[in-house]
Amino acid sequence: MIEKIIFNILAFALFIIIFGRFIRKNDTTYIYLLGIEFLGIAINFIELLSDIHLNLFFRIIIYLLSIVIPGIVLIIEAKMKVTFPEMLNMLLAKIALHAGNTEKAKDYLFKLINKYPESYIGHKTLAEVYEKEDRYSVAVDEYIRASELNKKETKLNFKIAQLLNKDERPEEAITILQDMLKKEPENYNATNLLGEILYTQERYKEAINVYMTALRYHPGNYDLYYNLGMVYTMTNDFQRAKEFYQKAAEINSLLYNAQLSIGQIALIAGDLDEAEQYFKESLKGEDVEAGSYYYLSQVAMLKGEKEKATNYMNIAVELEPKIYLKAQKETVFTPIKNEIKRPTKEEEEQKKRTKLTAKERKALNHLSKTCSLISSLNNDDLTMMKNLKEKEIQKEEKQREN
Repeated sequence: MIEKIIFNILAFALFIIIFGRFIRKNDTTYIYLLGIEFLGIAINFIELLSDIHLNLFFRIIIYLLSIVIPGIVLIIEAKMKVTFPEMLNMLLAKIALHAGNTEKAKDYLFKLINKYPESYIGHKTLAEVYEKEDRYSVAVDEYIRASELNKKETKLNFKIAQLLNKDERPEEAITILQDMLKKEPENYNATNLLGEILYTQERYKEAINVYMTALRYHPGNYDLYYNLGMVYTMTNDFQRAKEFYQKAAEINSLLYNAQLSIGQIALIAGDLDEAEQYFKESLKGEDVEAGSYYYLSQVAMLKGEKEKATNYMNIAVELEPKIYLKAQKETVFTPIKNEIKRPTKEEEEQKKRTKLTAKERKALNHLSKTCSLISSLNNDDLTMMKNLKEKEIQKEEKQREN
């Protein structure tokens, strides 16, 4: 008897609260919730009038409909500052998205935003839908609106910067990211994106400043050292680039990119032994890269080791058939061109999957072009370059001692 009294008090109290919200907000969506609760109350009322004793299953259903579901909705509204109509439209939009019906999902979201223009979750979800459609400009507008409605959600600023960059509006993205880093200098994601945009814009000095600042907060980060190596590569400061590539290689020796870049820099400096060492080290990484074998072949040719050069080049072509044409154009490989196995037409048409980012390809290609100049030098030229390098190192050591 006490249980039924408590049940009725709670059920009617919840019904009155929800009915009040329906009147106050003038939103018919609350009728669905009122209908659910009314159904539970009605079943309980029928049980009382007919003197029927329902089993445990029906008792649970009554409590779910009359108290649990309405109670949970009211708690969510209070905690998350989201109304029931917002929740329902969001649920329907999510179901439509899951079913692949994007237009229907947008209809629900438009209905929600028209009724509740201050709905943070509505604007944010609509932005996500536009983003999936690659409509970056309108997605940015919706993310900005969501950000204005919830200033505590700072992660949206990063998302806005990402989409501005994709929408080819780098200057706006740079401004947002710089503001973010003023408030959160340790924010790695913002640092990484800002550095990447500046790198793409060829604003290398600014990119260096961004990455160097980030090292204060992430001193053992492989990517930061590797990124600095790439940026210094693009400024032709190969000595500094090598230092940062070496730091990156010390942190993670299983990633071949840094080792390969150091080998290229050593080759540019004319140090064939060091170049060979690093190209071989790069082959110990997680991925076997054709470029390492290509440069080992180049080093072997510069050393006059034709048989070794041929073997390395054939492995490179096997891994990446397109290298064959590149090798045919390089004068350094002229003595072994006939020994290089030409790939079949089917092999040439195969597209090799690469894990390199556009930024990495840009730096490696820059080094590759410089290495091509080295391939035209003779042994006397290389010896002279090596001697100059040794003298420079000795000079630096004397300066340190003094």
